[in-house]
Amino acid sequence: MTVTVRPLTGADFDAAIPALAGLRIRIFRVFPYLYDGDLAYEEKYLARFKAADRAFLAAAFDGDRIAGAATAAPMAGETDEFRAPFEKAGYDVSKVFYFAESLLLPQYRGHGVGHKFFDAREAHARSFGEYEYATFCSVVRPADHPARPEGYQPLDAFWTKRGFHKADGITTTYSWKDVGDTQETSKTMQFWMKRL
Repeated sequence: MTVTVRPLTGADFDAAIPALAGLRIRIFRVFPYLYDGDLAYEEKYLARFKAADRAFLAAAFDGDRIAGAATAAPMAGETDEFRAPFEKAGYDVSKVFYFAESLLLPQYRGHGVGHKFFDAREAHARSFGEYEYATFCSVVRPADHPARPEGYQPLDAFWTKRGFHKADGITTTYSWKDVGDTQETSKTMQFWMKRL
């Protein structure tokens, strides 16, 4: 399996938006996110992300097919839900780079693409010479959640090997509609951090 990872900017990013929107809907639909996504919302979200200062997108390609993607942008430009927990904990958000999503189709996992995504985002954040931390967040679901698949393994061990740790007390809440639900509900999101 040959997968190449490369940054996308400008017209290449624009051309990839429909594929990236589809990836977000497909991958976040399964546990633990269970996100009941909407294509129009996703395309709007990605266009807004692209406009963010210093935003970064790396895509994984199998030939011409986009098999995955990872995004990042400065925390200072993120919404209140993401900035406020860091500000409350005493962090200068201008020194924090936020790794938004990391998406990869199941058949491409376990071949080092996830590491390439983190390498690319960390290199991008470090290239500015002014960010001290990288962070991302993951949804918190109870161990006995009815939709949890048998044998499910969270990515905690992978993230720890990458040098990230759970940021004690730094969480936020975010709302979306779970698959099978009729309305949005609020979910707890746990931040993980790494010193750059």
